[in-house]
Amino acid sequence: MLKMDFLKGQGLRFASLLHQEAFIGGKWVTSTSGRTFPVTNPANGKVIGHVPDMNETDVQTAIDAAHEAFQTWQRTTAKERSLLLRKWYNLMEEHKEDLALIMTAEAGKPLVESRGEIAYGSSFLEWFAEEAKRIYGEVVQSPAASKEMIFIRQPIGVVSLITPWNFPNAMITRKAGAALASGCTCVIKPAEDTPLSALAAVDLAEKAGIPPGVVNVVTASRANTAAVGNLLCTSPRIAGVSFTGSSPVGKLLYKLCSSGIKKISLELGGNAPFIVFDAADVKTAVEGLMVAKFRNAGQTCISANRIYVQSGIYDKFLAAFKDAISKRLVIGDGFNKDVSIGPLINESQVKKVDGIVIESQKLGAEVLLGGKICRSGELFYEPTVLVSVDENMPCFREEIFGPVAAIKKFDTEEEVLSLANACDQGLAGYFFSQDVSQ
Repeated sequence: MLKMDFLKGQGLRFASLLHQEAFIGGKWVTSTSGRTFPVTNPANGKVIGHVPDMNETDVQTAIDAAHEAFQTWQRTTAKERSLLLRKWYNLMEEHKEDLALIMTAEAGKPLVESRGEIAYGSSFLEWFAEEAKRIYGEVVQSPAASKEMIFIRQPIGVVSLITPWNFPNAMITRKAGAALASGCTCVIKPAEDTPLSALAAVDLAEKAGIPPGVVNVVTASRANTAAVGNLLCTSPRIAGVSFTGSSPVGKLLYKLCSSGIKKISLELGGNAPFIVFDAADVKTAVEGLMVAKFRNAGQTCISANRIYVQSGIYDKFLAAFKDAISKRLVIGDGFNKDVSIGPLINESQVKKVDGIVIESQKLGAEVLLGGKICRSGELFYEPTVLVSVDENMPCFREEIFGPVAAIKKFDTEEEVLSLANACDQGLAGYFFSQDVSQ
């Protein structure tokens, strides 16, 4: 039973958005096995509710429902799809506060961040509602006078959308918005830590009038995720796969999709450099790092991971950064007023972050601030600053995905560009300078 009373106490108005069933073929359903798994609030460990623990049989049902719906959905006009996406967007806007509350409850984000993500997520539906009408073809000059060459764009079929826990709303709307706009149907598999946001979003898609089977959501525990993911990549009825998540999992899905030569879109892990030159305004650079490092407790793929500060302003920057962390970051439950940094998503993530800090210290890194699990709860990690770091330490080699800032001093532009590019991951990068030539 979903703990609606808990969320009502936080101001939830529409309890109908909370679901403990998956959504297949336009119906709210349980798993064929009858099994469920719990969804917990990472800030306090309390169980919010339970959702179906689905297996391959359930997923095949969802794929079949999406395949059947595709036979008619692909024939809808661009204008029809545009209007439905616009209605979905309007409902997301109408229910944005409730969606934010649900997100904070299951993901632990400060409420202000959850509100920001809902606005961000809704904007994708608004965008694709307009882009649906602009799926143009091309007329190409033929080499033969007896022929004309006309190219048209058509939907590929059913697509599986595998989404992460760190942006449980926006990564769904970004993928589903594009799929629906082009005339595809989809099966969504949200992360096991944050299924409630997916179910709430699809509840609004149903209310918007999107036909049964066009959007489906299957939920699965970590134990069933591998088997579910395998089917979502290898089923002959799946034409494309979109995944946002870790690089190791992305590589595995790439291999699975290769047997069917499926279209695949991957957004994987990052190891973003953050460079502060002597010519930078220190205050502005610190502001930038506070956001790039501590948004969602550092659990974003574009989070600043390797921080380089030029020697001329290194001490000044470090002092200003420490001061900003001490004065402005408030750790706690995302529902509490003024909290700016919440918990990590689960125990596994805490162990990973703590392990990176410990191993880096063994190799010579110094903890200038933080460096341990904090007293606020088992899943809260102190905002941490590491110095005396080098490229061989885990804090620079690995994507931290936590509130740990590893800072290295550099001397020349050539040196730092070489260091920043000596990495097999990309995704994002940041630099601060007021020198226009730079």
